[in-house]
Amino acid sequence: MITRVKPDKQKSESLKKMAEITLERLDKTDMEKYPSNTLLDYYDVIHKLMEALTIKEGVKIKGEGAHQELIEYVAKQQNISEQTRQFLQQMRDYRNRIYYEGFIVHKNYIILNKGKIQTIIKNLFEELNKHPT
Repeated sequence: MITRVKPDKQKSESLKKMAEITLERLDKTDMEKYPSNTLLDYYDVIHKLMEALTIKEGVKIKGEGAHQELIEYVAKQQNISEQTRQFLQQMRDYRNRIYYEGFIVHKNYIILNKGKIQTIIKNLFEELNKHPT
């Protein structure tokens, strides 16, 4: 459910900082040895950055299906390609399956998609930095 809230630049900055810290830790991790954890961390970074974008503009998405709705909202607002939107939804699905079913991500997923994931993260950071707090 999308709700309008007071824009919160401080919370946006805090979410951005947490994303940076997670990326810093991820850089010190053997991503191929721990592919499921790597996917969880990458997804967490992307989620925090998308939430930082929305909260900065006064939009809060919560409730059942909030992650899916957040991806749809940000994809539309930021003119993210359909291919990238679908990829983000796939990441969300894998994240849910890891959490709730013990799904194991094969290291090839990380090897093949690391560049794409890092580009998405870079673009989200750039969007956040366009209008500094």
